Amino acid sequence: MNDPFAELPVLPVVIPVGILLFAILLLVLRSRRRLTLPRAAVAAALGVYAAGVLGNTVFPIFLHPTRTGPWEPALALVPFADYEFEDALMNMLVFVPLGILVALLLTRPTWWRVVAICAGVSLTVELMQLGAQDLFGGGHVADVNDFLSNTAGGAIGFAAFVLLTRVPLTARLVEPFRWRTAELARA
Repeated sequence: MNDPFAELPVLPVVIPVGILLFAILLLVLRSRRRLTLPRAAVAAALGVYAAGVLGNTVFPIFLHPTRTGPWEPALALVPFADYEFEDALMNMLVFVPLGILVALLLTRPTWWRVVAICAGVSLTVELMQLGAQDLFGGGHVADVNDFLSNTAGGAIGFAAFVLLTRVPLTARLVEPFRWRTAELARA
């Protein structure tokens, strides 16, 4: 009899995903002649971040899942029903770095652009959870509350970025990490 709780190992999946994303981002920077050590650090942060989010939101994936069990229902569509403050706070905190990283990537980061990208990433995560649960016995529930909290976290991250870059000293420190500078945008 198969063990219904045997899991697909996380690290052999997420580490290559993070490395692949990092390599792709370095190639993008190199092809645009924008590769510098600070920008490579942003690419590395994105790779590590993506691997971490994937590992903590899609896994566990059970190798021999039962078709009934503790993960019902697979989809929670009622906002703020049965949702705990700690869960909301944790989901917000997970997406704060994304709001900052997205702002570093965009030429002219606006609130709408950054929040839309963070919402798109959050929606992708929730759909991956739903798909993983349905197809591979994933152990997470796709939840509209997670989507809302994640998106709010991205907005908070962008707000922190905006506030920090309004301070001249901090703005000078952040500038080398931006992938597209204001001078390049004007050209």
